[in-house]
Amino acid sequence: MKQIQSPQNPLIKNILKLQEKSRERKKQQLFVVEGKREIELALKGNFEIESLLFIPQKIEHHYLKQFKVKEIIEISPEVYKKIAYRESTEGIIALVKSKHTELNSLLFKNKNPLLLVIEGVEKPGNIGAMIRSADAANVDAIILADPKTDQYNPNVIRSSVGSVFTKNIFSSSSEKIISFFKENNIKMFAATLQNSNLYTHENYKEASAIIVGTEANGLTQIWREHSTKNINIPMQGEIDSMNVSVAAAILLFEAKRQRNFK
Repeated sequence: MKQIQSPQNPLIKNILKLQEKSRERKKQQLFVVEGKREIELALKGNFEIESLLFIPQKIEHHYLKQFKVKEIIEISPEVYKKIAYRESTEGIIALVKSKHTELNSLLFKNKNPLLLVIEGVEKPGNIGAMIRSADAANVDAIILADPKTDQYNPNVIRSSVGSVFTKNIFSSSSEKIISFFKENNIKMFAATLQNSNLYTHENYKEASAIIVGTEANGLTQIWREHSTKNINIPMQGEIDSMNVSVAAAILLFEAKRQRNFK
């Protein structure tokens, strides 16, 4: 079994690059996953693990036998501390191959699918939280419109609690997504204050997409113009906005309530 004792090892330096830089993840088609639960969910989601790194003080060899990977590497605690992203660690990290699926390959098992579209949200913690909520609501797919943060950002993975691996997630431009929805007769409900109705007054029982944007600027004009209906959540406090991940959860579960949580 290969061993790495030095933080200056080229593989260790590359792992740090993959953690920190989206362009490296895209270029190499690789990303980093840390922790037992997340790695196991990646396997469940049919992701291919290229390398597995572990410290023997925390991970026993028999646990590693379940993984079919190209290489398993034993690393020192010093090396692990260098690349570990979380404070509370389990002693195992994986290099995983990215998945890239085209929007036109999205097929629906349900006659009336429910989708979540996230437009231009930058904060990975918010994106991860929305993916987690979408998993809880068992939506049919999540689509990142004009993304500014990729789904394999370490904070997205961490805040999604690994559900980023078990949901269908696609990325595309707003224009292409709108065309796809129109071609497939999917109603678009844009969360925006402009020219909008109370969210509980709309019907989400048919094929529907909930679209949310940034907290600072909301959705761009293209969504407000092409939406089937604009919807809003009424604010009764002193401020006129809420966290986008909270808003997305409220809207998704209203749709699920109307569908009797099917």
